[in-house]
Amino acid sequence: MTARAVAKKLGGRRVLGREMSSELELAVAVRAGLPSSALDFVFAKLGEMLGSEAEVYRLIGSARTLRRKRAEGTHLSVRESDRLARIARLIARAEEALGDENRAQRWMLQPNRALGRSRPLMLLDTDAGARAVEQVLGRIEGGVYS
Repeated sequence: MTARAVAKKLGGRRVLGREMSSELELAVAVRAGLPSSALDFVFAKLGEMLGSEAEVYRLIGSARTLRRKRAEGTHLSVRESDRLARIARLIARAEEALGDENRAQRWMLQPNRALGRSRPLMLLDTDAGARAVEQVLGRIEGGVYS
């Protein structure tokens, strides 16, 4: 999985304003604060599957603050940007492991036995949770389904 794939999940050049061809470029964009339209892009992809934006807000930060930033079109904080990029990275990773966008989204939203019956997406608010999800995806790529 590449920085380009992660940037695509965040809206690509249209939303981010430029191509992201390396992890370093993505890190610079996150440190500068991603545009709130990247959050809109992720909601458009996940919203129908989740049924509620509240769950994604919980993963990223304060719902009230994020709603305001979306309404005003301002940039996300470094912390919010980092969490949003983490979600995009793990969604791209799931697509790579499972071979299909729809399968990956379903997998991210279903309780997973290997993750203590937690839904993978809901673990992405912490680095440790994201690593656990990545480990399960690695096992899936190795032929051990969870």
